[in-house]
Amino acid sequence: MSFADLLSALAMGVLEGLTEFLPISSTGHLILLGELIGFHGPPGKVFEISIQLGAILAVVVVFWRTLLDLALRFWRPGRERFYVTNLLLAFLPAMLIGATLHETITGVLFSPWVVSFALIIGGVVIILLERLRPAPNIHSVPEIGPLTALLVGFGQALAMIPGTSRSGATIITALLLGVDRRTAAEFSFVLAIPTMLAASAYSLLKVRHELALEGLGQIAVGFVAAFIVALVTVRWVLSAITRIGFTPFGWYRIALGAVMLVFLLLR
Repeated sequence: MSFADLLSALAMGVLEGLTEFLPISSTGHLILLGELIGFHGPPGKVFEISIQLGAILAVVVVFWRTLLDLALRFWRPGRERFYVTNLLLAFLPAMLIGATLHETITGVLFSPWVVSFALIIGGVVIILLERLRPAPNIHSVPEIGPLTALLVGFGQALAMIPGTSRSGATIITALLLGVDRRTAAEFSFVLAIPTMLAASAYSLLKVRHELALEGLGQIAVGFVAAFIVALVTVRWVLSAITRIGFTPFGWYRIALGAVMLVFLLLR
């Protein structure tokens, strides 16, 4: 394994940690960066799954107190039970739709062209919806009702289209339903834990025959980079999002998508 391979793995890990929890599509960015630098990781998407797990670990670390409270108290009536119920309802659509359409999505939609158009369309939607969203009346995750949680789950399922952004789809859906920005971000981040763990486990099961020690150095570098950068990113979003909103991310998506379309047309 060359130094260039490790450097490429570092770049991919940093990008995963930076983009997974911002509404700008981590999958889309990884596809685009992979195209630009000619990245070739271990076979079977094992590298991509590993760096996603690094990002998930960062969320577990940030929300460990919340997760501990949920584990200890969800069995009795109270806010923790409402919190867990909302997570389960929001997780359900992605689980069912993902299990049904996984092969179609990965086989047909994973291309730089799809990512570029999805980035632009998603950016326009974010800008419009930030201006049109109703005044928030939900200020904590336990206050989110069953129907709202389920609709956020369908928003998350839409994010299986590369370039859409899982966090972006869930947060914007929540904002439209009257959830305030910080609560929407928290719900999206904690919801990522079961969603991404399930998706990673399913993907690893599909490629289990390709698992090997090959590329272990790339996996380790990418995992650590994704964990550290995601740790910083999640904390920054939770502290800053009520001040800056999501409109800047919408403009960024439009600009990046346009640049990538030009690159794809000229290459």
